[in-house]
Amino acid sequence: NTYETARAIKGMSLSVARKYLQDVCEKKRCIPFRKYVGTCGRTAQAKEFKLTQGRWPIKSAKVLLGLLKNAESNAEFKNLDTE
Repeated sequence: NTYETARAIKGMSLSVARKYLQDVCEKKRCIPFRKYVGTCGRTAQAKEFKLTQGRWPIKSAKVLLGLLKNAESNAEFKNLDTE
């Protein structure tokens, strides 16, 4: 699940990725499942990504939200751009 979640936010800016993961936790948007789709159900929310299968991995989304927060803190500490 974390593989698919990380793949979904790859290339997004920090604020967009954070908003997307918060929407996943609230089940407003789904994470598209591309690789590990053995018993994954279909959902209409996956149409956004031109796919049919998706899930809402809340635990993985919360882990990645923590990683994003940590990366942002590290960037601020080193005086780097946080976006």
